[in-house]
Amino acid sequence: MAVFNKADILLPKTDMAKWSVVACDQFTSQPEYWEETARIAGNSPSALNLVFPEAFLSEGSARIAKINQTMQEYLDSGLFTEYKNSLIYIERTVGGKCRQGLIGAVDLERYDFTKGAKSAIRATEGTVLERIPPRVEIRRDAPLELPHIMLLADDIDRTIIEPLEKCEKTPLYDFELMQNGGRLKGWLLSDGAANSALDAIAELEKSCPDGLLFAVGDGNHSLATAKTCWEEKKKTLSADEQETHPARFCLVELVNIHSEALIFEPIHRVVFGCEPEKLIAELEKEYGGEGHIIKYVHKNGEGEISLSKDRAKLAVGALQSFLDSIGAEVDYIHGGDVCRELGKREGNIGFMLPKPDKGDLFASVIKDGALPRKTFSMGEANEKRYYAEVKKI
Repeated sequence: MAVFNKADILLPKTDMAKWSVVACDQFTSQPEYWEETARIAGNSPSALNLVFPEAFLSEGSARIAKINQTMQEYLDSGLFTEYKNSLIYIERTVGGKCRQGLIGAVDLERYDFTKGAKSAIRATEGTVLERIPPRVEIRRDAPLELPHIMLLADDIDRTIIEPLEKCEKTPLYDFELMQNGGRLKGWLLSDGAANSALDAIAELEKSCPDGLLFAVGDGNHSLATAKTCWEEKKKTLSADEQETHPARFCLVELVNIHSEALIFEPIHRVVFGCEPEKLIAELEKEYGGEGHIIKYVHKNGEGEISLSKDRAKLAVGALQSFLDSIGAEVDYIHGGDVCRELGKREGNIGFMLPKPDKGDLFASVIKDGALPRKTFSMGEANEKRYYAEVKKI
């Protein structure tokens, strides 16, 4: 089976501006963002009703049951138009940049998130196994999936996605995303255009160093959850059923890492319930040295600290190792302004990490395996993938 495939893609027949909401793992320390999202969506059908924002994970199983019930209600009501055996080309414009993408399904048999994996699709960050079971609980009985997963291709010659801008295709949607998310456009590719894209992927695979075709840029834990659920599901299926079962395939957006619109941003850290000055002193004692410069801010001031390169190759690796060692309560923040605002609150400290170099990503994954978790983000929080397309699982 090919790594990347056509899929039976569902789109809602509703106001897409109210339907489409940002990835559920964003704005986790800002429930007010999600409250405003709910206000905007109102009583219209919305992806908000089908996902579990991590800002509200404390609501637990009751919300999961409601999500699954709403999914089935949306299916039964005829809300969706199904585009059989299709690929969708998209353009996401935000902040003056246009990011091109291709929506299709990856074969989870070609993906492995374990350390040292040599699969065609690999994780870019360490998978925290403790984060998988709650997500499995959400997905296990869900009839639908809404992906915020973005895979990266190291397509320096721009053979896969960029040619689709001028190919034969049919407009599907064009709307403004809520809460400063920019604009999203989507087109259904003709059979010829879709096949050309798949052929280009197959050609790229032939020349991939170490067999690494796609790296997970966003949604590492979501894809790991889909993989875990598939491994669980396939035990109940015959060999023939396993070949075509929809749970074997996960809907994703494929993006070229060489796109000028794809900007890698650091993911900052905010530590809660601490004594900032004492924490800085401990960090300097354990990891201080020449190398990585990290800025910090707390209620009583701000500054920077130098951490030894001998302790970790990346600044984020050194900091994360220390925070893990002391069992710190940490939130991972997309955006320097939000990090500063939260870091200045009583009992908190915010660490602003330096910008990563996206050109090193594939080589780093091949050489070192998965990077420290939450190493980078592709853009600010409002630039993350918004849910639009749906697939049955």
